[in-house]
Amino acid sequence: MDSKSSNFKIILGSSSVARRKILTDMGYEFKIMSPDIDEKNIRKDKPEDLVMALAEAKANAVIQKIQNAETIEKKDDDKPTIFIAADTVVVYEGKVREKPSSKEEARQFIKGYSDGHAATVSSVSVTNLKTGVRKGEWDRVEIYFHTIPDNIIESLIDEGNVLHVAGALIIEHPMIVPYVKEVVGTTDSVMGLPIAVVERLMRDVL
Repeated sequence: MDSKSSNFKIILGSSSVARRKILTDMGYEFKIMSPDIDEKNIRKDKPEDLVMALAEAKANAVIQKIQNAETIEKKDDDKPTIFIAADTVVVYEGKVREKPSSKEEARQFIKGYSDGHAATVSSVSVTNLKTGVRKGEWDRVEIYFHTIPDNIIESLIDEGNVLHVAGALIIEHPMIVPYVKEVVGTTDSVMGLPIAVVERLMRDVL
């Protein structure tokens, strides 16, 4: 099967399993280069500003690394390379939630969603490394929940995946799916890579 990205190369600046899966499901082949930044050093009042600043910082860090190492092969110089960076935070009662710092914090996060509502704000930054053109955008999704039983919350925490994601929120997790009442927006955006935004930005920079 031909990759959709036969006319250009893609580097994904993320170690997120969910983002890798989404980009693969979109039909693209890509390399991965994880950014090495201290996300806690970047603070903004508005979640939309925060995720955009984080995606930009990730892009800058990886692009600097690429330029230093000159890892883009000269023989492919006629093909542009597209670099994709992204970030996601959860917003609950107006406050930004990043990855939980402990099991107890994860427990409190999920308990708060029970019979409640949260939002995710995801950013995408796409750079054409050949031309230097960069475009970015954010996407917000509202999520409403039924009552989440305590035993489900404990099972999620024991399993551990929720400890590694913003707001301890994984709405596509089989244990959580029955308790999601409504999603206003797309699941791919909640998972960290809104497909429509990625496609649009890639077209814009090419």
